[in-house]
Amino acid sequence: MATGFRPAVLAAREKLAEGREKLKAQHAAGSPGVQVCAGLTDMFDSVVLELWQAAANDAGAVADEVSLVAHGGYGRRDVAPYSDVDLMLLVPTNSQSRVAALARQFTQSIYDTGLQLGFSMRTPLEASMLAFRDAEIFTSLSECRWLCGDEGLFAKFIERFRRDANRRYSSLISAVEKARRAERQQYGEVVYLLRPNVKRSRGGLRDLQLLRWVGFARYGQVDLDRLQNMNALSPEDHRSLRKAREFLLRLRNELHFHAGKPQDVLEKSEQVRIADLFAYEGTEGVLPVEQFMRAYFAHTSEVRYTVSHFIAEACGDSGWIRLLNNVFSHHAERDFRVGPTTIGATRRGLTKVTSDLTEVLRLMDLANRYSARIDHNTWQAIRSAMSQRISTEVTPEVTSRFMSLLSQPGRLAELLRRLHELRALEQIVPAMKHARCLLQFNEYHKYTVDAHCIRAVECATEFFHRDDALGEAYRGLRNKGILHLALLIHDLGKGFTEDHSDVGLRIATETAELFQLPERDREVLEYLVHKHLKMAHLALRHDLHDERMVVDFAAEVRSPDVLQMMFVLTAADLAAVGPGVLNDWKLDLITRMYQHTLEFLVGDTDQGTASKRNAELRRQLLELAPNSGERSWWERQITNLPRGYLFSRKPEQIVDELTRIHALPTNEAVAWGEFLPEQNVIEYTIGTHEEICPGVFHRLTGALSSKGLQILSAEIHTLADNLVLDRFFVEDLDYVGNPPPERTQEVCNTLVAALKAPSDARPKFRRVWKKVTEDGEEQLNPMPTRVGVDNDTSERYTIVTVFAYDRLGLLYTITRTLYELGLNVHLAKIGTHIDQVADVFYVTQADGQKLTGEEPRQMLKQRLLDAIAALSS
Repeated sequence: MATGFRPAVLAAREKLAEGREKLKAQHAAGSPGVQVCAGLTDMFDSVVLELWQAAANDAGAVADEVSLVAHGGYGRRDVAPYSDVDLMLLVPTNSQSRVAALARQFTQSIYDTGLQLGFSMRTPLEASMLAFRDAEIFTSLSECRWLCGDEGLFAKFIERFRRDANRRYSSLISAVEKARRAERQQYGEVVYLLRPNVKRSRGGLRDLQLLRWVGFARYGQVDLDRLQNMNALSPEDHRSLRKAREFLLRLRNELHFHAGKPQDVLEKSEQVRIADLFAYEGTEGVLPVEQFMRAYFAHTSEVRYTVSHFIAEACGDSGWIRLLNNVFSHHAERDFRVGPTTIGATRRGLTKVTSDLTEVLRLMDLANRYSARIDHNTWQAIRSAMSQRISTEVTPEVTSRFMSLLSQPGRLAELLRRLHELRALEQIVPAMKHARCLLQFNEYHKYTVDAHCIRAVECATEFFHRDDALGEAYRGLRNKGILHLALLIHDLGKGFTEDHSDVGLRIATETAELFQLPERDREVLEYLVHKHLKMAHLALRHDLHDERMVVDFAAEVRSPDVLQMMFVLTAADLAAVGPGVLNDWKLDLITRMYQHTLEFLVGDTDQGTASKRNAELRRQLLELAPNSGERSWWERQITNLPRGYLFSRKPEQIVDELTRIHALPTNEAVAWGEFLPEQNVIEYTIGTHEEICPGVFHRLTGALSSKGLQILSAEIHTLADNLVLDRFFVEDLDYVGNPPPERTQEVCNTLVAALKAPSDARPKFRRVWKKVTEDGEEQLNPMPTRVGVDNDTSERYTIVTVFAYDRLGLLYTITRTLYELGLNVHLAKIGTHIDQVADVFYVTQADGQKLTGEEPRQMLKQRLLDAIAALSS
């Protein structure tokens, strides 16, 4: 295939293949990432220069007039095995036409070798003007390197480019930061994303490059050593950046070499493979892959902190901002000055905050109360001083100041992150040290344990502005400090062999003792941390109309203020898992749980009141029912309506639905759909007779799943005369908001057809999202499929809970297995979290009784486990 190539191209292809294999072997033998990248750069230089010389020989003297320049990653000599080669041909003014033939031959030769080429031909003036208009061009040219040709032409260009960039540094830094923010939003704004892009996610190689670009604009230098020598970079920051660069370059080289192509995304399967390859060892409760990712997050978080401070130092506040802060500032507690946007230390205050953690917390408490950011100079002084201290004594004054900080929403999360950056947070709350950069190797959580806990505090403070029950509950809390402390420590028990809630209880007790909390606050903190999953578990997996369940929860919570905290904590914990996890549907269920429980705690309801309400609703229904010859049918239906159905609908809705199924023949079914904007879900209701076909419920779940709908919950109401109303709450992932009427009708027709023309053939299920993980990746996750059978929580039903990894047809398989075992499903709640599910089914045997006896329960577990396992085979 290569017979048509020029000899220089054939030689270059051979050199690239041999060079990559040699460097791959060096990498595998443990050579540093920086060294391998330098070797790759030397190899590319050799190939490029040989191809240039071959083209120049044909072009004659014109080749001596131009300058060949490497830029971007190739220019800074940290190319990965399959990186692009970015080249610019710098040409004198008005000579482009004479150089065009040389450029064509040279670039064609580069393409023929298989290298990915980025190429431009520009005069020095064109290159500068384009760079100052386009942030991407500027960043690439700020790291350019002369390869061959007229070195004087290049020297004049780079000197003028450096000088002009410095004059424009403020606007250039702003443009570069804007471009980087846009890239981070696409590839991962948060350091702790669990499938990071090693190059582009926050804290990755691109942020290291961002520092170099800003360094060029502000100081005329990109090299870390030179920036340190100029005192633009502290020795501590210089060391941490060099370590991070080595770690990330070696990691990226491994990804490229293993894939045999450009690959920068650190997939979960790669995390496991590389953790083993790099010989990471696990500890009790922490897997080797979690140790590896902890190292990754530690490096990227250091990059993030250091780069953000470097940029702040390079930019500084504008003259107008400094003037405003000086003119309109006032003293606060003698040691600080508060301006319109910032708070900073006076000369005397600076001495205090750089020597005493208590004073840092005092400053932060003021910053939080004034909702002002700490000015850069003050923070840099604190950061530099804290980096010199190994530890600080946690005195009662420190904990008192910290609790004062926690008591106000303000800028609380931002300040907690700053304390975490200083490694002071783990001194105040010792358990935070274990959680630092600790990976949760599952598909549910998107962030590391420490990031999740601080994000949970942030989510709670954001509820302040909500105009709903959640916002009202948060604003109404008298003791927000205990809630914020509970959120900060609620998951710190992860990474041990014990249940993290039990470990969390011990951490809460130790924290309460360290902080010398009053007994009441200690009890509340311990309860919130130990039971932080309880409310979500009940609301999302159980029947909210089960009065016994609500009464038991109310008896456990005991007071309205603790219930308020539990409500806010539950919502914040879910919201902090990742974007979209706390959706309208879940929030509605948690809110209803909160409101039902609050009724019992404040004495608004009791058994007698509930009975009166029951009787009153049935009386209203009888008044609304038609006075026709079928009056006995209506009386029979209304008298026997299930309580869950009675309490979940308005009387007018119930009469309308009963009217739809009143004269329904035994072999018929009817279905209708309604969009519920408050929960942002579609409710599909199916009315039919029990006798229409066997296994009604599993056939309906199969029909909905086959249409690409995500089922959130289901209710099965058995009425008099063997009528049934099955109700499904679903998300239609093909539409945002209310789907069009034709879509709703299409789904309704499918539901009716599934009952009127039933088939035992397995439905064909549609994928509802593009699979982003590699095949078989679910086996990497240590959490196995689990089935629970609970006969104690409900008086009437056996509760079956299934935890499994989602896959096509899972829900249908579960419900069909229940049907084959002769079990009737009365209520179902379907919880899907990215690619994991927690499905709950309230079931009875055919005679309406619970599933009794150990042997039947064990058989049920095994049948479900076998059926789910068969889906993966």
